[in-house]
Amino acid sequence: MNFGSLIHEFAISPAVIRPVHNDIGCYCDLDHQEVSQLTTETQTGGPNPDWSQVYDTPEFQRLRSRFRRFVFPMTALFLAWYALYVLLADYAHHFMSQKVIGNITVGLVFGLLQFLSTFVITGLYVRYADRTLDPMAEEIRAELEGQA
Repeated sequence: MNFGSLIHEFAISPAVIRPVHNDIGCYCDLDHQEVSQLTTETQTGGPNPDWSQVYDTPEFQRLRSRFRRFVFPMTALFLAWYALYVLLADYAHHFMSQKVIGNITVGLVFGLLQFLSTFVITGLYVRYADRTLDPMAEEIRAELEGQA
């Protein structure tokens, strides 16, 4: 598979194929004709927003706060859960080697629960983002695009 077919397979614009003359931001199309630099303005048709002003808006700060309100406690909870597993595996050999059913030990169950907890946390985050973060981000985006 060549680079051109990769571009078409992943639906990337044919204008973004390869740099021209090693200049950053200069590209050529499939016919090897140089095209203009690609910027947010050429991609969206409007000017770039002033990100420092967006960052300082109360709406964006509220979005960041809601994001942090979920991510930081969940990260701390997962790290504590993982640390407990590591500590038990290192210092509680007798407990972790106790058989639950057949040759399945407490340590194996705890190890499998590590995987399960990762999927649960991911699902919780997706649900939280869909219900809380995404609507807020869409409002900010709509406001920015309305100004363009």
